[in-house]
Amino acid sequence: MFTGIVEKHVPVFEIISKPMAWRIWIANTWTDLGHGESIAVNGCCLTIAELRSDRIGFDVIKETLDKTNLGQLRSGDDVNVERALRVGDRLDGHFVQGHVDGTGKLVSVVKSKDEVRLTVQPPPELRKYLVHKGSVAIDGVSLTIAAVKGDTFEVALIPTTLELTTIGDRPIGWPFNLEADIVSKHIVAWLEARDVK
Repeated sequence: MFTGIVEKHVPVFEIISKPMAWRIWIANTWTDLGHGESIAVNGCCLTIAELRSDRIGFDVIKETLDKTNLGQLRSGDDVNVERALRVGDRLDGHFVQGHVDGTGKLVSVVKSKDEVRLTVQPPPELRKYLVHKGSVAIDGVSLTIAAVKGDTFEVALIPTTLELTTIGDRPIGWPFNLEADIVSKHIVAWLEARDVK
């Protein structure tokens, strides 16, 4: 479980294709990690498979590569990272599982002296979970939906988000990893199971 409060972004060192998985190596900037710990990488919950003083290795299977943007990463790309939530920690974002629901295409970026606003086009099956002022995780970043317009939604980025994450630097067309709010998903599933209109 995560909060969507990304701690930093770090570079991808190397990606190695292995049988059954890719080994993705990212920079290790922590001093107290343990083998088997979970880290959200661009919002995907990954398990540490190998740990070195300067890098962390994760095995990423085909299912994850196909359903997220991790399969598009290359050496030198930066990724957003967050360690798992500890019992007793403050919950500053919202509950984020690290289970990506799908990818959404970055449609536009509007930068002004007052704000940076992204417009994202989610896959059709996720639209029912995205509501004005609701929560969404984009590449692991907990954000509030500023507007829903047709088949897109908008988020406004604060300076801290721009500094600590990669999402303000992505090119048009980038497939953001999206995780809809867990509460929205459970409410919609409950209503649909009872055919409530």
